[in-house]
Parts: sequence; structure tokens; C-alpha cells
Amino acid sequence: MEEKTPASRKWRVWIIVFAVIIVGLAAWLVYQQLHLRKLVDAREAEKIVLQHELDSLMTEHNEIKEIYGTLSDSLATKDSIIQANAKEIRKLLDTQYEYYKIRKKMAMLQKVAQGYVHQMDSLYTVNRELKEENARIRQVVRTEQGRNQELIQDKEELTQKMTQAAVLQAYGVSTTAFKVRGTKEIETNKAIRTDKLRICFTIGENSLIEAGTKILYIRITRPDNVVVTKSKYNTFEYNGQTIPYSVREDLAYTGKAMRTCVEWIKGDKEAAAMKGRYLVTVFFNDREIGQGSFSLK
Repeated sequence: MEEKTPASRKWRVWIIVFAVIIVGLAAWLVYQQLHLRKLVDAREAEKIVLQHELDSLMTEHNEIKEIYGTLSDSLATKDSIIQANAKEIRKLLDTQYEYYKIRKKMAMLQKVAQGYVHQMDSLYTVNRELKEENARIRQVVRTEQGRNQELIQDKEELTQKMTQAAVLQAYGVSTTAFKVRGTKEIETNKAIRTDKLRICFTIGENSLIEAGTKILYIRITRPDNVVVTKSKYNTFEYNGQTIPYSVREDLAYTGKAMRTCVEWIKGDKEAAAMKGRYLVTVFFNDREIGQGSFSLK
């Protein structure tokens, strides 16, 4: 065998050295690739965690808005701040990923969202108390309205009773027919002999009516339902209608019961009165206050 020279031994050493270096570099590259993959995986995991936190926070925020309904409108400004921050964080997650910057913004967003929830709870509590107070006030108002309605009804009933009580009443309406001969009057029940009628009645006592002159209208209705009257102008108002009367009496009323009489004298002395039943009705203040009847043969 040939003996190896020093030069060949030297090249062999360098080859071995280079081989070791190449193997070392290859191992270092593999390690760096593995380390870089771990960093990339960790970054993606961080992004996923942050994205999940952001989604959960915004889902909860929107659910709270929906639960409180129109009440959340009063915090529209704070809601717009939350929405703007969430949009900015999403942009950073998609484009310029900086973990600590995003984590800082997330912490601030969580704090604002918590403040939003607290304010919403306070508003809800106040609103509920106001609703309860309003319900209580409405109940009180309804109760008072009911009482007022009862008082109004009682007042109307009392007024009606007072109005009904403050009415004159004519009792014992009676009519007597007379035959007149000069100054002499002869009572009769014959139609052909009747020249004059005397109608008498008692006006009842009533302390609710002020004393003074009271105008009474007396109607004498013949058997054929025609009211005897001296003039077509002898009329008065009754129930919205203008009707004729036979005799008007201006009564000086004192508030005490009093008997009064009025007379009706036949205008045509030659014409005989109608035979049959006559009706006599007394009116005061648009009311019928008394009634009687008589007959002539």
C-alpha cells in the first residue's frame, strides 16, 4: 500500500470540518424553522383567542341592547364608542397584528362595555321605579276620578232633587160654574146657563222657592180638546212650544201655603157653553203643577 502524504491528510481534515459545519448549519436551520413555526402557531392562537373574546363581548353587548329595547337609546353615544373600538380592534387583527396593543385596546373596550352595562342596569332600575310610581299615581288618579264622578253624580242627583223640590205645586184644583144676573151669581152645572167659571186651588208651602210674584197660567180645555182663550195672543212657552192659555194669574207668593182663585168669563153671552167634561191645568215655570176637571150638562 502507498503511504499517505501529509497533504492528503490535510485535505481529509478540511473535508471533515466542512462536513461538520454543513451538518451543524442544517441542524440550526431545522431548529429555526421549528421555532418560527411555533411562533407563527402561537401568534395565530393569540389572534383566535383575541377574536373570540371580541366576538363574545360584542355578542353580549348587542344582546343587552336588545333586552333593554328602547331604553338603550339613551346610551347611544356610549354604544357608538363601543362599536368604533370593536371595529378598530378587528382591523388590527386582520392587518397590523400587535398583541400588546390589541390586548390594551381590548381591556379598554371591556371596561367601557362594563360601564355600559352598569349604566343600563341603573336606567332600568330607575325606569322600573318610575313605572311603578306612575302606576301608583294612575291608580290614585283613577280612584280620585271615581270619587269625583260619584260626587258629581251625587251633586247632579241633589241638584235634580233640589230642582224638583223648588217647584210650586197646585193642590185641590176645583171649578165652579155660575149663571150671572146683574151682580148676582147663581151656581149651576148646566152648559146653557154657564156665564162664568171660578177655578180655585191651593199653592203648597215651599221654603226653597223665593217669595215674590209668580206667574201662573191656567188652561181650560173643552170636551173637544180646544183650549178656551180670549185672544190668539194669550200664549206662553211650554216644553219648547208656544201654547195658548185661558187665564193668567200673577200670584204674590210668600212661601206659605195659600188658597187662590181665578175667574174666566164667557165672551159671547149668547153662545152656550159646550156640554161634557172640561180639563183644567195649572202651569208654572214651564211645568204642569196641578190638574182638575169638571162637567157641564
